[in-house]
Amino acid sequence: MTAGSAEKCAACRKLGADLAIDYKSEDFVAVINRVTAGRGVDVVLDMVGGDYVGRSVQIMARGARHISIGIMTTPDATLSVPQIIMKRLTLTGSTLRGRTSAEKAVIAEALRQRCWPMIEQGKLRPVVHRSLPLARAADAHRALEAGDHIGKIVLTTNLFAATI
Repeated sequence: MTAGSAEKCAACRKLGADLAIDYKSEDFVAVINRVTAGRGVDVVLDMVGGDYVGRSVQIMARGARHISIGIMTTPDATLSVPQIIMKRLTLTGSTLRGRTSAEKAVIAEALRQRCWPMIEQGKLRPVVHRSLPLARAADAHRALEAGDHIGKIVLTTNLFAATI
């Protein structure tokens, strides 16, 4: 797992990560290659995109999968096609944007069936950094842009309280 500060890496370890690499102070490619004795990892879940995609290909094991779910940097990546072919890698991406309501309903139902029981049992818990009223959405955006949060920033509403 990579994170952008020593504090965030400590939070990842506290949540159960075996390894957390501060990508701002360590070369995650070198660390992963050292830790795995050059074998690499089987799955990369990428929320950053850009140059990180090409660097991630360098740490992927033969037959590994790379899933892009976000773009926080430039949308373009430089990739080594021979490396992708030789390692038999699978690169894919996913987003809810552009999906039909019917597709989103299928995903929501699968989450309800597979994840909700684990949430009810306390096996899955969201990490919430801070909750703010919807009127303070600008403050929430500033906090996200600062990047020092650990977990989600939740906006709350009083919509139901007003109707009771």
